[in-house]
Amino acid sequence: MQEVAEFRMPKSVLYGRNSLEKLGEQSKKLGKRAFIVTDTIMENLGYVERCIKQLNTKGITVITYNKVNAEPTNIHVLEALTICKEGKCDFIIGIGGGSCIDAAKAVAVLYTNGGEVEDYVQKDMEIDNDPLPLIAIPTTSGTGSEVTSVAVITNKRTDVKMMMKHPSFTPQVAIIDPILTRSVPPHITAATGIDALCHAVEAYISKVSQSLTDVLALSAIESIMKYLRIAYEDGDNMEAREAMMIASLQAGIAFSNASVTLVHGMSRPVGALFHVPHGISNAILLPTVLEFTKISAVKRLAEIGRNLNKDLYSYSEEEVANYTLAEIKKLCFDLCIPNLKEYGIDEIEFENAISKMASDAIESGSPGNNPRVPSNNEIKQLYRECFNYQYEDSIKTLGS
Repeated sequence: MQEVAEFRMPKSVLYGRNSLEKLGEQSKKLGKRAFIVTDTIMENLGYVERCIKQLNTKGITVITYNKVNAEPTNIHVLEALTICKEGKCDFIIGIGGGSCIDAAKAVAVLYTNGGEVEDYVQKDMEIDNDPLPLIAIPTTSGTGSEVTSVAVITNKRTDVKMMMKHPSFTPQVAIIDPILTRSVPPHITAATGIDALCHAVEAYISKVSQSLTDVLALSAIESIMKYLRIAYEDGDNMEAREAMMIASLQAGIAFSNASVTLVHGMSRPVGALFHVPHGISNAILLPTVLEFTKISAVKRLAEIGRNLNKDLYSYSEEEVANYTLAEIKKLCFDLCIPNLKEYGIDEIEFENAISKMASDAIESGSPGNNPRVPSNNEIKQLYRECFNYQYEDSIKTLGS
């Protein structure tokens, strides 16, 4: 029997087409001065202006910080925090990809608790004061940050991606509007979609998975495998966009409560040192890491495969686990996920960074939740295998 497990998510989740129109109604419950954390892309698309108009109609004053980029840093957080404090804001709205939402989370916690971003990295830390209320509005289907208790911020002093995990980082409200993802280009749709797949698969095979997260993870995997190709090929297909938003939500709740594992542990150093966006680095690493993990996760990988294909119950667990890996590799191949060399990373620079990346990956703690816990040398070898990984050489299906 499973031990008592704790399950956390935002107090309120609004989802569906045009749910952004509920922002004003939700915001008026939180105060009169709003602070928006975003980027220039969201401004250029008109999404920030839509938010401001809604807030103004409710008599809410708005201050905006728009300098977040694909890899948010402690510098972004401190700049935004200063502006937020000067404006004496009552609540925060994070709109954009996971980077904007993660930065907003950090500002919300630091506003009421002080200190530096790095002060919040230690495991099992206590946060004394409630953060400023946060409304998270994702515009990609991938990070799941709108429903998680995790924020990832790069420390510019050390070139380390710092993962902060505490219930205080969970947004109070999440607004999931699939219409906001129609403008996402195919390569970002692919990278963020595989990021969501990583979240779901890692949550399902994690050593600390639980019954509730299993249900969400399996549902997310099934939807992503069915709809991600469609969203990639036809960004205006709202059925696919909506399914991917819900899958990202499910995967986010799943991993926030069950933890990510080796893929994310190895991905953060790649992003920090070589400025590879989080979703892309996860996607690049996923097939190789799952191959390494398979020997200790055959049963769970087979359960994923049988959930995807109900005709596989007569096959052995080993065969179905191989099927699962093949389907994931085929998806990455179809979405034109590059390897690290194709992404443009210099091989000599990468080799010189491998020792630091392996140490940083282990230090993150995530690899410890992997069914097969790697040694430092094994992580180094995995990085080398990922550098010039070839999908077409590794895809095998049942009967092939």
